[in-house]
Amino acid sequence: MKLLIASLAFTLAAVPAHAICIGSDTLQSCTDTSGNSYTINRMGNTTFMNGSNAETGSQWNQTSTTIGNSTFHNGMDKDGNSWSTTCINGICN
Repeated sequence: MKLLIASLAFTLAAVPAHAICIGSDTLQSCTDTSGNSYTINRMGNTTFMNGSNAETGSQWNQTSTTIGNSTFHNGMDKDGNSWSTTCINGICN
């Protein structure tokens, strides 16, 4: 019985949060199972995301642009720190 309870607890802990999105292919509004919300706006080869945390009210954003086999990501985290990364052929640094 202890093994069954431990297995069930591990399984439940590993379940990721899923989002429900409404809108079109170019503009979506999403809410995940934790109540966090974000918007996704796609324009050509660029995607803009803006999100907010349900518990803290903190906000973040990300812009991703793909040119050829390279994708350039940049954004701002919940603390206002900017970040960026580049992925080439799916390998990011």
